[in-house]
Amino acid sequence: MNVQCTNCRQPYPETGVPYRCETCGGLYDFEGSWCFDSLTQENGQPGIWRYRSTFGLPEDAPIISLGEGNTPVVWAEAHGRKIAFKCESLNPSGSFKDRGSATLVSFLRSRDVTDAVEDSSGNAGASFAAYAARAEIRARVFVPEAASGPKRIQIAAYGAEVVPIPGPRTNAAEAVRRAAEGEAVYASHAYLPFNIPGYATLAYELVEQLGGEPGTVIIPAGQGGLILGVQRGFQALAKAEMISQMPRLVGVQARVCAPLWALASYGPAGLQWVSEGQTLAEGIRVRYPVRGDAVIRAVELSGGMFLAVDEEDILSGRDELARRGLYVENTSAVVWKALELVRGKVPEPVVAVLTGSGLKNIA
Repeated sequence: MNVQCTNCRQPYPETGVPYRCETCGGLYDFEGSWCFDSLTQENGQPGIWRYRSTFGLPEDAPIISLGEGNTPVVWAEAHGRKIAFKCESLNPSGSFKDRGSATLVSFLRSRDVTDAVEDSSGNAGASFAAYAARAEIRARVFVPEAASGPKRIQIAAYGAEVVPIPGPRTNAAEAVRRAAEGEAVYASHAYLPFNIPGYATLAYELVEQLGGEPGTVIIPAGQGGLILGVQRGFQALAKAEMISQMPRLVGVQARVCAPLWALASYGPAGLQWVSEGQTLAEGIRVRYPVRGDAVIRAVELSGGMFLAVDEEDILSGRDELARRGLYVENTSAVVWKALELVRGKVPEPVVAVLTGSGLKNIA
């Protein structure tokens, strides 16, 4: 798979790690459709790396792994029916971000990166710090000053420098971009595309674990990278005739900061009401998703939808999941209300992705 600018079609340079196109400032992404071939699966490799042939990484890219992936599917009752919960909280750093960090950091090492900066509300920063430590990359992570204390502690524990930025999430993003205007490599989980193939492995695992494709997959959505990766993973499986139809994707946002839902529901006019309000679901508090258009297209192509949930539904969802033995952070809990909203409207089996551990919310 080749990477090129989505605007001017210039290929990704053979040296350096620019986070935006050096010609026009556009976004880089993989071109063409993705391929999956079970015959090239390397079952002896750790974690998600058995799917290495699908990653589009340079041949000399090192395997950077902490055993990510292979997370369990746990069936439990929700709103009167059985639901498959994909427990991404059991990844090494406690969230689904590890799938993307493994492939992104591998790419960085293939470019001889030894220092990098990132911005995050918590999970992406913690994951990047963990994999940077594994790869012996010095990391500096810009976080909103109000980010969860446990996440900040986790980032620092891996040896990364934590840079708290006052104000909303967008301020941290602006601060890290200023740092990247110098010589710093901006290892952005939003701008760089190299984490997306890692996220696609969730689709491959689900088909293996369920013995076929799910009918519907419900996913919390901030930047929406996981949705993009999962959709492309299912597309690759469909192309390989390993599934008979594309599952529907449902992206879930907190209503106080729901740009993807607003745009998908009301068109460009809907964005005028979008704010970056305070929400318990801090992991999806993203007012300007970098790949928003692509994420919306991915959901539309699947026949799915976006939903927005209220704060009280997040708290009740967290508690209901915990009573089923599923201890998740508040961001993951948005799926509970979504399960109620889609009941009887989407094909089964339904999978809800639990993106992060509840341990990240402990004060």
